[in-house]
Amino acid sequence: MPHREGPRRRSSEVPATVVDAAVAIGIVVVTSWMGRDYQLPGFREFDDTAVAMTCLANFPLAARRRAPMTVLLTCCAAGAWFLSLGYVPSLNLFGPLLAMYTVAATHRTRTAMPGAAATAAVIFYSGVVIDVYTPWTALAQAMVATLIAWLFGAGSRRLADRNRRLLALAEELRQEREARARSAVVAERIRIARELHDVVAHHMSVISVQAGLARYVLSTDPATVGTALDTIAGSSHEALEEMRRMLALLRVPDTDPRGGTGAHDPAPGLGRLDELVERVRAAGIQVSVAVAGSPRPLPPGADLCAYRVVQESLTNVLKHAPGARADVTLDYGRPGQLTIRITDDGPGAAAGQVGGHGLVGMDERARLYGGSVHAGTAPQGGFAVTLTLPVGAIPVDGHETVHGDPRSPAPIGSS
Repeated sequence: MPHREGPRRRSSEVPATVVDAAVAIGIVVVTSWMGRDYQLPGFREFDDTAVAMTCLANFPLAARRRAPMTVLLTCCAAGAWFLSLGYVPSLNLFGPLLAMYTVAATHRTRTAMPGAAATAAVIFYSGVVIDVYTPWTALAQAMVATLIAWLFGAGSRRLADRNRRLLALAEELRQEREARARSAVVAERIRIARELHDVVAHHMSVISVQAGLARYVLSTDPATVGTALDTIAGSSHEALEEMRRMLALLRVPDTDPRGGTGAHDPAPGLGRLDELVERVRAAGIQVSVAVAGSPRPLPPGADLCAYRVVQESLTNVLKHAPGARADVTLDYGRPGQLTIRITDDGPGAAAGQVGGHGLVGMDERARLYGGSVHAGTAPQGGFAVTLTLPVGAIPVDGHETVHGDPRSPAPIGSS
């Protein structure tokens, strides 16, 4: 797995200090071999002291990444000392140049300037000592050599900075992907909880009321018992059907781009409002339905939203205001807008105690389609829920577009 490969790669890498130590030893060996084999007239023979000075000028390179400036100044001082003892000037100049490269690769220009001056001074000193170049030629040679080391180091620093930025960006993108994945999981859990609540709560409320009624009149009114059992059977069958549709929807990896649910059977909508009202009436709630204006079709998602809001509102009446009268009004009078109002004449405070997924779920559904939900005690008493939904709207989650800003809050408060 990817998270196990990183440690293995890191454990197989050779530490940078070991690499630098090997480089330093290699420079000492090569310089000592060249010094023994290469001798110029007028210069001191490469003896054991020269070997010791070579070690002093190059072994500090093992720590060049940890203390670049200190290593550079040490190498330059040892190199100058080596030259002052009369040894061949061309030896022991690679150490200061490598240290200069490291300083340029790890420090900004202003900080690296003292190191560059020290490197150029040592190389200039070697040119003057050899007595072949003029001082100006030796100075030019020192400046060119130092500049080359500087440019390579600065290029390495820019490349390292770019790589760090890319790694930081990659990490930021990874965290963003993980955050999106977590948000998607949370959103899916909320969606499932909302669907379960919408599917189960209504039918179980009807079944509970009818079962209580049947038990109450079991020995005195067989006809009422039969009607209650029929209602229980119908509600349980409808609950199972909606559960089956919901599970089919959850199994589909994506939704229909036209705003559909993706399940084979259509999701409930306002076209099945009469069935919903009949079930609630059978549970003992008087429900009237009124339509103002010319009904217009809604996209499947918005149609389901409208249905669920009516269903949840009537379920709350059934649970919190049994025996009350409920009125459902569908108003298509405003262009491009559907307003649904569900009111009851029960005790408003009791109905207003509804919590959990109910009102929150209605609010979330409405905002998804650019609408709003207001719920609270009605001026004439009882409880009222008002849904305002754009007609012809399609969701904002990538499958439908809306007439309105779904991001704006749709508070649940007094209407």
